[in-house]
Amino acid sequence: MWIVSLIAMLFWSGSDLFSKAGSRQNDKYSHYKVGIAVGLIMGIHAIYSITIGGVPFAFSDIITYLPASFFYILSMMMGYIALRYIELSISSPICNTSGALCLILSICYFGVKWVDDDSDAIFLNVPIIIGVILIVIGVLSLGIVDYRENDEARALRQSASGRKYTKSFIAILLPILYCIIDAVGSFVDTLIADDYIGKMAPKYPELTADEIDLLGGDILNTAYEFTWFFMAIIFAIYLFVIKREKVDKKYDGTKLLGGLCETLGQVFYMMVVVSDYKVGFVIISSYCAVSVLWSRIFLKEKLSLKHYLSIATAFIGIFILGIYDV
Repeated sequence: MWIVSLIAMLFWSGSDLFSKAGSRQNDKYSHYKVGIAVGLIMGIHAIYSITIGGVPFAFSDIITYLPASFFYILSMMMGYIALRYIELSISSPICNTSGALCLILSICYFGVKWVDDDSDAIFLNVPIIIGVILIVIGVLSLGIVDYRENDEARALRQSASGRKYTKSFIAILLPILYCIIDAVGSFVDTLIADDYIGKMAPKYPELTADEIDLLGGDILNTAYEFTWFFMAIIFAIYLFVIKREKVDKKYDGTKLLGGLCETLGQVFYMMVVVSDYKVGFVIISSYCAVSVLWSRIFLKEKLSLKHYLSIATAFIGIFILGIYDV
C-alpha cells in the first residue's frame, strides 16, 4: 500500500505543477479553464465508475454530498486563481495546511479527549499540539516573509522563472482562503460520510464493514466528480459561448494533464483511505514538498532562505500530524 500512497502523492504534486504551468498571468479566465479541465476528466472517471466499475450510484447522492463538494470546489477555484498571483512554491504549502485547521474545527465540534478511547472526541497529545503550532507559525511566517520582501530581491530571484509577481495582499490571501474553505469542506465531508456510510449496512448485509466503507467512499467520490463535471459545463458555456474565448492548445493541453493528475490522485488517495494503511497519510501529506521541488526544477522558481525555512516549519508540522494519524 505504500506504493499506492506514493502514486497519490506524485499525481497530486503533478496536478500542482501542470495547473501552474498551464496558467497564464495575463489570462483573467485562466482559473475557469483549469476548472473545465479538472471537471472534464473527473466526469469521464465518474462515468467509468458507474458503467464499468459497477458503483451503485444514484443522482440523489450528488445532493447528499453537495455541501462537501461545494466547499471543495470553491477552495480549489481559489487555489487556481492564486496561481496567477504567486509562486507555486509558496501557495502549495499554505494550501496544504488545511488539515490542521480541519483538526481545530473537529475539536470545536466534537471536543477533546486526552486518552485514546472509543468516544467521538478528538484525541490530542503533545506532539499533535506541537504539529498544529508549527503549521501556524510556518504559514504566518511565510506570508510575512513574502509580503515584506523588498522589490529588488523579489525581482532578482524571479528572473529565472520568467514570471514576475508583484507584492500584493491578494497573493497571500487566496491560498489562505483555500486553506480555510478546504478545511470546512473536509470537516463537512467527515460528517456526511459517517452518516451516509452508517446507513448502508442494512442495504448490504453481505458486505463486511471494510467493504461498506470502500463502497460508500466510491459512491461519494463519484458524486463529487459529477458535481465537478456539471461545474465544468457551466464554466465552458460561460467562456466559449458567452465570452467567446478561444481554445489555447498549448496551455489548455497542460491544464488537461493537471486535471488528469488531480483525478488519479483522488482515486489512489481513496484507496489509502479505505485500506486502513495510516502511514499512507504521512506519505501523501508530503506532496506539497514535492510540489516545491517540481516548481524549482521545472518552473525555475527560486525562493529566499527565509521562505524555505518557513515552508520547512509548516511541513514538519504537517508530517507530525500525519504520523499521529497512524
